[in-house]
Amino acid sequence: MTGSKTRLGKVLLAGAALAATLGAASAQPLTVVELFTSQGCSSCPPANANLIKVKDRPGVLALSFNVTYWDYLGWKDTFGRQEFTQRQVNYEPPLGHDGPFTPQVVVNGSADAVGAKPGEIERLISASPRAMGRRFRSGKAR
Repeated sequence: MTGSKTRLGKVLLAGAALAATLGAASAQPLTVVELFTSQGCSSCPPANANLIKVKDRPGVLALSFNVTYWDYLGWKDTFGRQEFTQRQVNYEPPLGHDGPFTPQVVVNGSADAVGAKPGEIERLISASPRAMGRRFRSGKAR
């Protein structure tokens, strides 16, 4: 019986530690940085490098989406997905653009720039308020 109580105690302790970690993480403000890129885009490798520079910053969620609208040039982007292209297209009117372009970086869904320009991602992160995610406690959203 002592062995099962010890195991139960360890499981409960591990569960409490996980819940505390998740609670702390969900309460932290987050900056979402989205890069829209393509294998067929000659300006995209510098943008990818710029995204890599910020990906490990605390409070930054760096995402990269390969789009499909350059596929007509004859080299299909093997990572491109139509849903990524549509995600970018949906951003364009609120951002004041007629259509998508690569490499485009969007921060918190409300500000954008050409991701290949040095310092642009850092500038957008600094200028953009961090988004607050939903708080989760005891497995229930609040």
